[in-house]
Amino acid sequence: MLFSTEVTSSKIISDNPLFQRTLKAYHLVAPHIHGNVLEIGCGEGYGVALLYKNANQLTLIDKSPYTAELIHNKFPNTTIIQEKIPPLTQLESNSFDVVVSFQVIEHIKDAALYLEEIHRVLKPNGKAYISTPNALKTIARNPWHYKEYTFESLSSLIEKTFTNYRIEAICGNEKTDAYYEKNQKSVARFLRYDVLKLQHRIPAWLLQIPYEIANRMNRKKLLNKNPNLVNSIALKDYSLAEHSEATLDFFCTLSK
Repeated sequence: MLFSTEVTSSKIISDNPLFQRTLKAYHLVAPHIHGNVLEIGCGEGYGVALLYKNANQLTLIDKSPYTAELIHNKFPNTTIIQEKIPPLTQLESNSFDVVVSFQVIEHIKDAALYLEEIHRVLKPNGKAYISTPNALKTIARNPWHYKEYTFESLSSLIEKTFTNYRIEAICGNEKTDAYYEKNQKSVARFLRYDVLKLQHRIPAWLLQIPYEIANRMNRKKLLNKNPNLVNSIALKDYSLAEHSEATLDFFCTLSK
């Protein structure tokens, strides 16, 4: 199986800083998991164990055909749906106590419908937890993302569907800041060849393959030059805080 740079993998060493960052959201939500739980966009399923442990029933949705193969044998009591969303065509209204969807909304063209569908399938008093990167911390255009959000634009979108919500931040520390700075400088060296600023001018689908190649090369380069830093970043280096200029990912709690 070919892992895209948009699939943050637990199996690729050079992915470790971003893998730990995305895994942090699952650890933050784990104490709140109960009852009938839905995860939208589970990917390779590295967070499923934390959800599976406390859920009475777990349903997973992902567009990838590999999801069932990767997850079903390890977590046989889960319901796995392969579907491109939104809408959530196979799910009934008012059926889930908790919905989890991490690093997904930035890939969705109709994000308003995505949130409306989450609201629809939640039971009264149910909660949804979503995360997404802070657009202000993006180093280069990501052609896999339909839209990235600032605190203000994300708030404006959410409040159209949820009246009760909270947006917090996943932040790093000096160690993750050092990795971010090295990554930023390394990407800048790649982009100096883009004198015509094509990354912002060509259609996203044309940029995806060059982005894949360059991003994989960049992560491997960072690992080779900074092995101790890349390998040492762990869950404890990320924390939940109030939104600030240091926000890496937004962590949102939405209540029905």
